[in-house]
Amino acid sequence: MHEFDEAVLQCFLDNQEQLFSKTVMNTYEEAEEFLLDSMAVIVNSVKEVWEFFEEEGIDTDGMTEDDILEAAEVFVIGDGRYLIVEA
Repeated sequence: MHEFDEAVLQCFLDNQEQLFSKTVMNTYEEAEEFLLDSMAVIVNSVKEVWEFFEEEGIDTDGMTEDDILEAAEVFVIGDGRYLIVEA
């Protein structure tokens, strides 16, 4: 069974240049392998993105919701979920 569904993998492939200066991966398999290796997580709300950042010790003082969602590590899947990639 796959860890990441098609919507997550497509979102990452479409937006991978948030993390890399160019397209690095072209297939779902490559994307899934990278996401598994980087221990990416999926959360279900902006609040959970915020909580993840705080648990990881990322300084969120003074950050707005928009700031959090614009972080290179955060990918908006578009169905209410968010992918967080620790790069």
